[in-house]
Amino acid sequence: MTKTPEKSSEADLSGLHIWLVLWKASRAVEAQAHRSIARFGMVMSDFGVLEALLHRGPLSAKQLGEKVLLTSGSMTAAVDRLAARGLVRREDDIHDRRSCIVKLTTAGRRLIEGAFAQHRSEMEEALENFHLEDRKTLLPLLRRLGRVAEAGEVKNRAASAMVRQAPDSKPGARRSSK
Repeated sequence: MTKTPEKSSEADLSGLHIWLVLWKASRAVEAQAHRSIARFGMVMSDFGVLEALLHRGPLSAKQLGEKVLLTSGSMTAAVDRLAARGLVRREDDIHDRRSCIVKLTTAGRRLIEGAFAQHRSEMEEALENFHLEDRKTLLPLLRRLGRVAEAGEVKNRAASAMVRQAPDSKPGARRSSK
């Protein structure tokens, strides 16, 4: 049986504790964002697509998915929803017949401009007690944390791939089922 550590005056600086605190903070901020965006009859992915098109201009569906972190299938569903509401339109990509370019319609631009301004204001209000100096300190640390975590993920994937391939086997060779 494992004992729970006694309360100590030292802060828990373990990777697990950092993840837990970050997760809880992220969930709290995300809940505010969901409420703000829901007022416009949108989900986060729809807002993300419209916001990317507002600030980046027309993009291919693939580029858009990369910007808003959606898979190909989720991207298609989001664009379908937004097109059905008359907020975006698809146009053929003249440089690549397999691809389409997604553009804001006038109605989509009007909606996202208002929604973005309101969302920015509501998120600022939600975080008003998190002072500017704290934000200046936090942002570079979060960016660095993201880079460190991504590098660790790449390293773990490479290690996992090495473990899956037995040292005495040849690449592509089948393993015995015995």
